[in-house]
Amino acid sequence: MANNNTMSNKSFHEQTALITGGGSGIGRVMAHSMLEAGFGTVLIASRRGLVLRETCDSLARMFPKQRVVHFEFDIRVRSQVEDLVEFAKGQIGVVDVLINNSGLAVPEAVESITEDGWNTVLETNLRGVMWLTQLLLPGMKAQNFGDIVNVASQAGKHGYADVPSYCASKFGLLGFAESVRDDVCRRGLNIRIVNLCPALVDVESDPETPPRPGFLHVRTMAQTLIYCLSLDRNVVLHDIGLSGR
Repeated sequence: MANNNTMSNKSFHEQTALITGGGSGIGRVMAHSMLEAGFGTVLIASRRGLVLRETCDSLARMFPKQRVVHFEFDIRVRSQVEDLVEFAKGQIGVVDVLINNSGLAVPEAVESITEDGWNTVLETNLRGVMWLTQLLLPGMKAQNFGDIVNVASQAGKHGYADVPSYCASKFGLLGFAESVRDDVCRRGLNIRIVNLCPALVDVESDPETPPRPGFLHVRTMAQTLIYCLSLDRNVVLHDIGLSGR
């Protein structure tokens, strides 16, 4: 069992990261901030191939000394998740930081929930996260180092009538993350699990423009991520709630 008082560390420039939903919104801003902070290699992955390639090319121009790669996949399809993991192994090696950011909501009242809507949300926000975590966690365990960051939501702590499937998926995500955290903590492993639980995020915020009232600026999510990853390895992170004024 690892000694929590002597947990090994890696500088950011030695670390690799995989960000799902990395082509736009929160994922894109997180990728930018991680490269800005000095991460050596960042892999962004999502379903929208054109957006993904444009983001990758843009980031590569801004950070020529680091490596940015992309992979188009659908997190709802097991074979494509497996393909992503194989691509990651071949291109960047062991993933040090996994950011489970892919997510969506289907607005439906409780009595109007459709099977398609329910499945789409649960498969994207929860089942795909489980698959990806299952496949990448062994590599983190083998090297006794890693961080898994889940972009959850206040909807994982409070139910909202207009997005019941989304709430169910985010409640489930927090429960799954707690189980993974308990597993690595019992083993004394140098792996941290953190859930970012924002309220409303203004994902299209311009860097120089304040967010809409009551919304978080999207850069706040990235700033929080870098802060969490910067903490001492012996700090056990849990759920971090954020909301705008």
